[in-house]
Amino acid sequence: MLGTVGAPQRGLFGRGRRKGTAVDEATQAAAVPIARATLIHAEPLASAEEGELWLERLRADDKALDAEVDEGARELNAVLRAHRAAAADPYVREVRRSVANVVRVGYGSGDLVADGRFAAAYELPEDARRRGRTADAMAPLERLAAVLSGTEEVGVAEELVLRARLDVEAGRPREAALQARIALEALLAAAEGEDAAALAAHREAVIDAVTEMRRVLRRESGRG
Repeated sequence: MLGTVGAPQRGLFGRGRRKGTAVDEATQAAAVPIARATLIHAEPLASAEEGELWLERLRADDKALDAEVDEGARELNAVLRAHRAAAADPYVREVRRSVANVVRVGYGSGDLVADGRFAAAYELPEDARRRGRTADAMAPLERLAAVLSGTEEVGVAEELVLRARLDVEAGRPREAALQARIALEALLAAAEGEDAAALAAHREAVIDAVTEMRRVLRRESGRG
């Protein structure tokens, strides 16, 4: 279930005021709408007591809680991916739990959870929302400063590698294999000496993965 909270919804298809609105101060900001996504299990709980036990088990088990939240994020990203393709809008991007304002796990009746509410819920603390981040907190800021100052550049292959990684984490092996080959070729084009040799050693494995993905695609499309 998707909804918007925190600000009045805008008119559909850009309808509404055709002119801008004058403001008294440059710093004045309008309320910002917040998207709310609620992922609901298809199989209902038998009772409120079972729901309470389920929620307590998650609160007591970090791994189970992470799995529950990550599965919800994967389902949401699958919806966003479908919307990106349907709208032909490359700027629709996947999300991860660390960028969410709030992450809650809970249970309730159908009417409650459909409206983003719960009979009982557990709100993840910030450290739990940020679990699984692989980079040190300051490293991205230092790299960003270097890029903005012109002392470093963002390599062509970096975006390609990140896209392949996103496909891997989203469980899309076909897209990941195809993207990995493009990323590897871009890396090889820029590498020299020992770095190039080390990268070239992975080329055969990547090509094999792409070939296998093509076979899968042909089978699924009925071409043998």
